[in-house]
Amino acid sequence: MPFQGEKPIFLQLAEQLEEGILSGTYPEGSQVPSITEYATTYKINPATANKGINLLVSAGLLYKKRGIGMFVAEGAQAALQKKRSEAFYQDYVKKLVREAQNLGLDLDQLTELIQRGYYDVH
Repeated sequence: MPFQGEKPIFLQLAEQLEEGILSGTYPEGSQVPSITEYATTYKINPATANKGINLLVSAGLLYKKRGIGMFVAEGAQAALQKKRSEAFYQDYVKKLVREAQNLGLDLDQLTELIQRGYYDVH
């Protein structure tokens, strides 16, 4: 997981953990790597790793077991799916529909294009 780009490292770490939860790499109830492991593995400041992990703790996606570590909360995957689904709607679907309307496409034409794209993606 190389960190790159303009986005702060702690946000990239949090997003990477979210991806792991969504993909099932970190199932609900499973332990995630410790702050020390992240800091050592990726050569980042432990405070940076802590900040990223605490974003997910604050969101209720991870919880701490004192003296043991961090674990994925029950319902974390569903919560992330809901959050991402709403963001997908706001960021992509609304823009897609607006552009389709600007092009004079009706719902059937738009649906046909979406189906074509859905099955054409590899």
